[in-house]
Amino acid sequence: MIESLLVANRGEIARRVIRTARRLGIRAVAVHSEADADLPFVTEADEAVCVGPANPAQSYRNVEAILDAARSTGAQAIHPGYGFLSENADFARTVEGAGLIWVGPGADAITAMGDKINARNLMAAAGVPVAPGTTEPAGDLDAAVAAAAEIGYPVMVKAAAGGGGMGMGVAADEAALRTEYDKVRAFAERMFGDGSVLIERYFPRVRHVEVQILGLADGRVVALGERECSVQRRNQKLVEESPSPAVSPELRERFLAAAVRAGEAVAYRNAGTVECLLDPSTQEFFFLEMNTRLQVEHPVTEYVYGVDLVEEQLRVASGLAPTFDPDALTPRGHAIELRINAEDPKRFLPGPGAITTWNEPSGAGVRVDSGYVAGNTVTPFYDSLLAKLIVSGATREEAVERARAAVAQFEIAGPKCNLPFFAELLENPEFLSGDYDTGIVARMR
Repeated sequence: MIESLLVANRGEIARRVIRTARRLGIRAVAVHSEADADLPFVTEADEAVCVGPANPAQSYRNVEAILDAARSTGAQAIHPGYGFLSENADFARTVEGAGLIWVGPGADAITAMGDKINARNLMAAAGVPVAPGTTEPAGDLDAAVAAAAEIGYPVMVKAAAGGGGMGMGVAADEAALRTEYDKVRAFAERMFGDGSVLIERYFPRVRHVEVQILGLADGRVVALGERECSVQRRNQKLVEESPSPAVSPELRERFLAAAVRAGEAVAYRNAGTVECLLDPSTQEFFFLEMNTRLQVEHPVTEYVYGVDLVEEQLRVASGLAPTFDPDALTPRGHAIELRINAEDPKRFLPGPGAITTWNEPSGAGVRVDSGYVAGNTVTPFYDSLLAKLIVSGATREEAVERARAAVAQFEIAGPKCNLPFFAELLENPEFLSGDYDTGIVARMR
């Protein structure tokens, strides 16, 4: 097993990785920006190194500073968490080139899945269903218009190098496409340094379902069930649950088999997620993208399958067998995760500030993965995620009841917070029925 680990991230995910590392007796090293010096993940690590100012480009995306921190602390491996450099193939190669262990998939798999058009083509060749769309970038507006005419409106205009729900627009007709194409292309060039755009069929009523995969050290790829991720605002997730209330045993079998094929197609190692769109009217699903890292919502899978996915990541990176029997994976119960963000619960606009009150809920089936405590300040430099509230129960109904109680108990004062939104959602008849789609938040507003 790895003996020392540098966590190249911050906040909630850094704290969560450090927790598992320390449980396993692994020395944990944190890197942090000047703005994050007082956050819990810094003090809970065995050693911490400041890698630059608040600007992520000068700290959490500063490759040289992170590698210098690894060298100076004697770290043996680097865990990238999610976001920042986690899906940067060049960083993965640089880490391994420096003689360190990369806790994640190989750089080639990251590269293959990082471009959405290339990923779609690879998945289609592997027999994974993909939505109708372009097989090469729409190089100019005329090409986009021609592609949309062949696919049929409405269409989704997507940044080929995008991710995390960013760089997307919907066009119901050619006039809208002309506007969205220029907008998405400009955004993609600015955010990702790559203005490539793909055109894909847009499904007005769709569910977002993903499968957790784990590429083992012996070369096998296994699937640890699916997660429902349809409660979203601006194409970004707010709630995840497992198992999905929309997935029957027969559909689940198809989902998991397709996800394993997706992983095998790129010789996948370590943790990853195969994201899909599900048409609830036809029960057809289509590959959306593969996230070549640990997902924010991994705790719901941990509850249902009784595993620690960070431990499994570390075991794969160490060349060790998993703690579970890959041939006898048995899900139990139901789990729900709520993303507690520093944002207005009505319009979901960021609302940073100093935390004056922070009281977490507790009890049976309640877990809180948080990045802050009272006295910390939520700055505007990073993602608005404050904490993840995860609840579990023998049934979905029990999990929902525990979520209601936990939301009522969770006290946060200072920054804006979306806890009131979750109190509303957990009483919403559409959500409670389980028959909801990605439009549920818009209908609530």
